[in-house]
Amino acid sequence: MPNYDYKCADCGPFTHSRSMAMSGEPCECPECGQSSPRAFLSMPFVASMEASTRIARATNEKSAHEPVTSKSLGHGAGCSCCNGKPSKAIYRADGAKTFPSSRPWMISH
Repeated sequence: MPNYDYKCADCGPFTHSRSMAMSGEPCECPECGQSSPRAFLSMPFVASMEASTRIARATNEKSAHEPVTSKSLGHGAGCSCCNGKPSKAIYRADGAKTFPSSRPWMISH
């Protein structure tokens, strides 16, 4: 269960483990028993997240402000849209793409 911070008017702040369903409800102070409202005294401990989750969240946050485009990814050396040269690709009647004369000595495998 997650830990939540609460602040008692008489005793001060304390932390208590509760279910997420009860996170918004007041909690009894462990010292005096007075009903205490939830307080936000510390940042969530995100270092305990798996690295892949942390990276995914950072990527999602970045993409909200700086979307990835094909131009920002950069294309390979044979990219015809960026270098201004026409593509060497030829499309056959069946729709297959081929690159003739690129390396005529190579046999398809």
